[in-house]
Amino acid sequence: MNEIGIIQGRLSPPLHGKIQAFPAGTWKEEFTRAQAAGLGCIEWIFEKGTGAENPLGTREGIQSIREMVRATGVQVTSICADHYMEEPLIGMEGDVRGPAWEHLRWLIGRAGKLDAHHIVLPFVDSSSLLTRPNGVETLIHALERVLPAAEENRVEIHLETDLPPREQDRVLSGLSHPLVRSNYDTGNAAALGHDPAEELAIIGPWLGSVHIKDRVRGGGSVPLGRGSADFLATFSLFMALGYRGTYILQTARETGLDEVELAIRNRQFVQDQLLRASRFGPIRKTPASGNGI
Repeated sequence: MNEIGIIQGRLSPPLHGKIQAFPAGTWKEEFTRAQAAGLGCIEWIFEKGTGAENPLGTREGIQSIREMVRATGVQVTSICADHYMEEPLIGMEGDVRGPAWEHLRWLIGRAGKLDAHHIVLPFVDSSSLLTRPNGVETLIHALERVLPAAEENRVEIHLETDLPPREQDRVLSGLSHPLVRSNYDTGNAAALGHDPAEELAIIGPWLGSVHIKDRVRGGGSVPLGRGSADFLATFSLFMALGYRGTYILQTARETGLDEVELAIRNRQFVQDQLLRASRFGPIRKTPASGNGI
């Protein structure tokens, strides 16, 4: 059974006008709100400048997180490493930024202490590899250096990129490591104009996690079902691939609905899509890519 969860901050009022941020004052309440919304997990956010207030950074903080998990049954299965949006792992010249990679080793260790399954590394927007010369090759070589930390802590690294599918496959095939997977964002793929059948045919064998949002092509986030994402086709493809990972809500806010009400509606949307996909069967056949691991 696939777990439906939510990214941290979406169960609290927006902070400082940001779409997504660590909810320093309400992170505990988000566990009880997730429980009330019928969600099974939270994707934790670690961003630059919140080290002192983010409990992930201390032994006592991790103990506090564990206490909330026990009290509510809502798990912390993953970490969204937004820190590297402001402190990119790869510089604008395509260079390896050593301090950022040392920080990533530390964050992998924190994830291990929390028993998180994976870390999502964002290479989109300000950290996009599309604007870095030799970004793909640099990423492959740099990731090889942190794999020992991932192996030691049994933490997967999931790459969220805006690269075309063949370039994503070049990274994943170049490493060919079971702990390096792909994160698929339904909204970002729709905004970029990617065909889910084509994209998942190529990166499907590496699929590790899914972010659920909707966006218009070339534009921003909108409520689920009102953008360019073809959810029925995409969920049918997930099922055809045998995907058993999490579906993390990373959806647009809506005026007139509080955070829990919106989370319930979005959870029901995902459940309805999964049910429809299971009844309808695969929309399109996903050809084998030959890159399975």
